[in-house]
Amino acid sequence: MVSSRLRFIALAGVVALALAGCSQTATDEAGAKAGSAIDIADNNGAQSVANPPTSVVATDNRTFETLETWGVELSAAAVSLMPEGLSYTKDDSILDLGSHREPDLEKVVEAEPDLIINGQRFAQFHDDLAKLAPGAAVLELDPRDGEDFGSELKRQTTTLGEVFDKQDEAQTIIDDYDASVKRAKAAYDSKDTAMGLITSAGDISYSAPSSGRTVGPVFDILGLDPALEVDTSSEDHQGDDISVEAIADSDPDLLVVMDRDASFAPDERDEGSAPAAEVLEDSEALKDVPAIKDDKIVYFPQDTYLNEGIQTYTEFFNSFADKLEEQR
Repeated sequence: MVSSRLRFIALAGVVALALAGCSQTATDEAGAKAGSAIDIADNNGAQSVANPPTSVVATDNRTFETLETWGVELSAAAVSLMPEGLSYTKDDSILDLGSHREPDLEKVVEAEPDLIINGQRFAQFHDDLAKLAPGAAVLELDPRDGEDFGSELKRQTTTLGEVFDKQDEAQTIIDDYDASVKRAKAAYDSKDTAMGLITSAGDISYSAPSSGRTVGPVFDILGLDPALEVDTSSEDHQGDDISVEAIADSDPDLLVVMDRDASFAPDERDEGSAPAAEVLEDSEALKDVPAIKDDKIVYFPQDTYLNEGIQTYTEFFNSFADKLEEQR
């Protein structure tokens, strides 16, 4: 009887020690994960990023949609530069850093970030952010000059997937992008000449192949034949001045158009603003342009000016394919 009781006590002790060991191991693993970091390569070299990050600040427009899709919580962000459709714009807990024209960078201190995803319009503030948050990794993944633009969009997505342990989700975004490019290439008739345009405040600007911001890269990705090429061109969002006569003389078979004003609410648009379709398709001077006569105009998504991420291009390329497939 006593022997059985002693055996029971001994067994209970072993079980207790085993449970205590398991509990301690789980605690140690959780602690190690909370205090761990991973090495990430960005535009500035190797960065040590908290894994997982506990306070994230985001300023790069190209990343906002991806972060929202993955449910990443933001402590501070350039909310003023976000398209209205993003849920972040309705989250009052996010500290708004304002726009790049009048940023409120001091709010970064309040956010106490361990990760800042910086870039695009806020790229100029890299050093300021690093000083305000010395304990944070400042990650910059803007498409790099001289590199293939599509590959750079995918690099950005892959890297963010590593940071947030969303590798599979990142691959899905990339697969969707690749499929859209394939569709668009197949739909394009190589005999058609193309021109990129940007409309703003009722004016039309020319976006040069390759170099023109947002619109320009489409020419390289899809192998479009330019209807017009100039020796010097702008790389900003406004494009270069061009007359409707010059557009008509170039006789493009296809127009690729970004409506800059469409990203803003009507009361935030510049005076004289009008939808791109109205500006182009109602123009008497352009009525005989093949692209307009044949309804071969492909417009970028309305939020493009405030987005420009990989999803924007995926949506555009699918729209491009839809438009040209229906012409056949």
